[in-house]
Amino acid sequence: MAVWGARMPAVQQAAHLGTAGLALVLLAAAVGMVAGLQLGGRYARPARLPAQLTSGSIALAGCLVLVGQGESLSALLLAALAFGLAHGVLDVAANTAAVRCQNAFGRPIMSGLHAAYSLGALAGAALAALTAQAPHSTFFTETGALLAGAAVAAVPVTRSLSGAERPAMRAGAGKLPLLSSPGKLWLLAALAAASLLGEGAAADWAAVHLHTLGAPTAASATAFALYSAAMAAGRLTGDRLTAAFGAPTVVRAGALLATAGLTIGVSGNSTPLALTGWAVFGLGLSTTVPSLITAAGAGGAKAVATVTATGYLGLLAGPALIGALASATTLPTALLLPALLAAAVAALAHRALENTTP
Repeated sequence: MAVWGARMPAVQQAAHLGTAGLALVLLAAAVGMVAGLQLGGRYARPARLPAQLTSGSIALAGCLVLVGQGESLSALLLAALAFGLAHGVLDVAANTAAVRCQNAFGRPIMSGLHAAYSLGALAGAALAALTAQAPHSTFFTETGALLAGAAVAAVPVTRSLSGAERPAMRAGAGKLPLLSSPGKLWLLAALAAASLLGEGAAADWAAVHLHTLGAPTAASATAFALYSAAMAAGRLTGDRLTAAFGAPTVVRAGALLATAGLTIGVSGNSTPLALTGWAVFGLGLSTTVPSLITAAGAGGAKAVATVTATGYLGLLAGPALIGALASATTLPTALLLPALLAAAVAALAHRALENTTP
């Protein structure tokens, strides 16, 4: 994901796309991902998880290669659709397997697993920057081959995931209770959408916000990097905090921290304050999505898919919504929306996450 995003201008140039054409490609990837999440939720079963993880990883790697070879709008649309589909299938499989592993461990590990995604994003972006002079098609092909090889090498490990919960069951470690009602599932989904809207806001608007304050280009680009680094740090420590205090308390405290950080960061005209605000926002949101997926895991793969798909709708729609609000008001005012949604997450965290810590 980071490799594609970091080299997006090269992909756009190779296919001779304008802004509208690139938007269509990104929309195709989003449509494919939503479809992949639903498909993955329908077919994810314990016995199928190893095959789904391996095939999803290889398919995603192969689609990255196809994206690198796209030299027309039609070719990129098909590649992006397939990329999103593979991403969605893999996302559900990975999170479902993570829930099973967490149940087997008998203690929280989900936040640390999601930290690996954040660290992978940072590593992928750094690798793309270091190879900026190489043709993107060659870079995508080499990266795809490397990732496909890693997926094949991991087969002996993924095979064990079909029985990942058995040790915990024999040892008496409690499994998560089943979701009590469809209403609770949709509450989890709504909170995921609220949280991921904030992540989308950081990805697409943090640098723009700094630019409107008159910050130099380097400082503007640093905003999202600080946000990502803070989120990774929060996820690396999130499991220990969840084990000590419980998911509802940790998520509530983090969401309040995120609300305060972003509100203060967008309320002034100070570049250092804005940078600090985005970092605190990332730190505060870091444990929310892992905790919500853990709670959804009690309902099985379909519940994981529902929460994930709804969350990604927030991620995809959020930046556009903030842009519309900024056009009607100002960007700092529009950026209060993710802060307000973080406050809503804090208010509803206990109701959504009670009795969900393994």
